[in-house]
Amino acid sequence: MEKKDFEAWLDNISIAFLSLTDLQKNETLDHLISLSGAVQLRHLSNNLEILLKRDFLKLLPLELSFYLLKWLDPQTLLTCCLVSKQWNKVISACTEVWQTACKNLGWQIDDSVQDPLHWKKVYLKAILRMKQLKDHEAFETSSLIGHSARVYALYYKDGLLCTGSDDLSAKLWDVSTGQCIYGIQTHTCAAVKFDEQKLVTGSFDNTVACWEWSSGAKTQHFRGHTGAVFSVDYNDELDILVSGSADFTVKVWALSTGTCLNTLTGHTEWVTKVVLQKCKVKSLMHSPGDYILLSADKYEIKIWPIGREINCKCLRTLSVSEDRSISLQPRLHFDGKYIVCSSALGLYQWDFASYDILRVIKPPDFSNVSLLGFGEIFALLFDNRYLYIMDLRTEKLISRWPLPEYRKSKRGSSFLAGEMSWLNGLNGRNDTGLVFATSMPDHSIHLVLWKEHG
Repeated sequence: MEKKDFEAWLDNISIAFLSLTDLQKNETLDHLISLSGAVQLRHLSNNLEILLKRDFLKLLPLELSFYLLKWLDPQTLLTCCLVSKQWNKVISACTEVWQTACKNLGWQIDDSVQDPLHWKKVYLKAILRMKQLKDHEAFETSSLIGHSARVYALYYKDGLLCTGSDDLSAKLWDVSTGQCIYGIQTHTCAAVKFDEQKLVTGSFDNTVACWEWSSGAKTQHFRGHTGAVFSVDYNDELDILVSGSADFTVKVWALSTGTCLNTLTGHTEWVTKVVLQKCKVKSLMHSPGDYILLSADKYEIKIWPIGREINCKCLRTLSVSEDRSISLQPRLHFDGKYIVCSSALGLYQWDFASYDILRVIKPPDFSNVSLLGFGEIFALLFDNRYLYIMDLRTEKLISRWPLPEYRKSKRGSSFLAGEMSWLNGLNGRNDTGLVFATSMPDHSIHLVLWKEHG
């Protein structure tokens, strides 16, 4: 049959077929199938699969596809990506799904990122890092060697670690390379804090000193305490230095002149920690932007207003037991919004606006666990054997890392947390650098560092 004649015949047959009932159409198809040979049956088999299956992701509007995909968990979505290139393209571009999955893992979300394929890549990176944490494979260790006596004072900032030792020296180390950048002769150090130009040290000789890194010269000496100085903090803008001592006092000094501006009394135990920080919340006693001083001893945390005025009175005293039966540990966290401190009863978090206790976190066997760092998503804790990461949303320990037999200290200055931004949520870039440092019996410093992504 000629093509023209065939097309005319097919049109007539098609019109007639469409006029039949469903039953008649079925009988017609049955009859045609019975007349077909192997070639026709194979053709029919191949095309029926395509005709019967509908790719809903391809056929639906993109908005409806995204809505349906939101009901699937990330692991199922990753499996669905293997169905076809089209499915992989649509699922990979479902930003909201992957952002939510990243948030559930404790990762920060930057809404300014416009690349629709970005967040699936971030999620894949996130599950790898979280698996490494769970499997105890996220960290690595190294050591800094250079002191010849006990290292007691440690302070970390921007990739640099400062160490103060009983060998009458302080050293500044580049954590990434393990190299000592500066080494200066000092007194025996109980506390250190530094910036680009200077080093401030609190000493077991009852004094505070300020040193110049470049020359090693002592530029200021603060005399007045009658006990060892366990903690120091300062602010160049205010020209103020604060120090906490074993003489139960906190002293406020003029940083530039060394003059004692005020002596704050009220503590009945050694003052082991002072923190000078801007307030970020409003209350009847302070406003955002006000400078606040926190001082802590074995049983109490005292809150003081600090500014350009000299005299100040204690705003509030916080404790976890009225009868002083429960002691606080010396690692105090204050970010301007919350105060956090650990004790044998658990981890206490106070709201700085109201001074109310927001919650008490009690991990298993918390009596031996101490606070290192506290953020919006994670907390860093440790005991005699392990370094722990806690997910603060569930209050569950999600990772641990073995620690060596480090040098124990009840006063708590011989260990510290390193980088802290990741405690507010990982983002794929802030899981680098120092995690934890502690001094060792052999006078070295043991470092725990983030391992590079696999």
